[in-house]
Amino acid sequence: MEIVKKDIRALTKEQLRRFFEENGDKAFRGNQVYDWLWSKSLHTFEDMTNISKQTREMLEKHFVINHIKVDSMQKSADGTIKNGIKLHDGLVVESVLIPTKNRTTACVSSQVGCSLDCKFCATARLKRMRNLNPDEIYDQVVVIDQQSQLYHQKKLTNIVFMGMGEPLMNYNNVIKAIDKITSPEGLGMSSKRITVSTSGVPKMIKKMADDEVKFNLAVSLHSAIEEVRTSIMPFNEHFPLADLRESLEYWYEKTKRKITYEYVVWEGINDRKEDIKALIDFCKYVPCKVNLIEYNPIDDGQFQQASSSAINNYISNLEMHDITVNVRKSRGKDIDAACGQLANKS
Repeated sequence: MEIVKKDIRALTKEQLRRFFEENGDKAFRGNQVYDWLWSKSLHTFEDMTNISKQTREMLEKHFVINHIKVDSMQKSADGTIKNGIKLHDGLVVESVLIPTKNRTTACVSSQVGCSLDCKFCATARLKRMRNLNPDEIYDQVVVIDQQSQLYHQKKLTNIVFMGMGEPLMNYNNVIKAIDKITSPEGLGMSSKRITVSTSGVPKMIKKMADDEVKFNLAVSLHSAIEEVRTSIMPFNEHFPLADLRESLEYWYEKTKRKITYEYVVWEGINDRKEDIKALIDFCKYVPCKVNLIEYNPIDDGQFQQASSSAINNYISNLEMHDITVNVRKSRGKDIDAACGQLANKS
């Protein structure tokens, strides 16, 4: 009878140690294999040179390593790189390397498709097919770190969970991936350089606070007026602004870390004075900053970038109320790699 092989990276270090003991070997072999799998990101048992051929054959008999493959890679004129990532079951997600003068950032995906239904986002049109496993998230970071060093001569400095999917709808796997990314036995990156971006799932924001996570939180807000937000982000009907606000107050009370609001201004949707006032009022509840993000079209006439005067009105009014505001110019637009454009187009 054929053995059903398990993905070895689903095992903890302790489980690996126990596997070796149960198969008549020393427990420390589990440590060696764990190091190859995570710290060295090895994808084949054959290359694990400090263990015997017999042991490697035993691993091959019982396990697989379901690593990702870069199926396609596109380079933007501004240095941005978009990867089409093929998973072990043939499904594809996208991840992006965003270089700037002082840093390189990995924008990683957490789901195939998305659980939510934001009307302005190309990924939402794909619908959610499945959650990514921790190793599939981890592998995206490894690939982008390699690309950062190859094409920009610097190690990856930052990670944002702003790719395909809603990270808080795949909470356990995202947390496990971040644990591996920040562990000295993994990539050893600082939690302070990781930002998880959510469209706003109040219960899960509170859970993050209770779990005492160390990474940063960003919220895709886009409107602080209930009916406007629901019209562009229909799930808001189930997670209303009052609940979101309460969860963010809870987050700050627990973590003492300020929140970033991501905010796109569209013509005729949220470019009025009352929209600005509502955002200012919302910002008063917890210490925060606002990133005004350039809109990236997805072939839909409903959403158009607001005028520069509307953007300037937001900036001047936010600054007048001592709210930190940054304008984020999009990167990789020529290869559909910018915010909201990830939809497995090549």
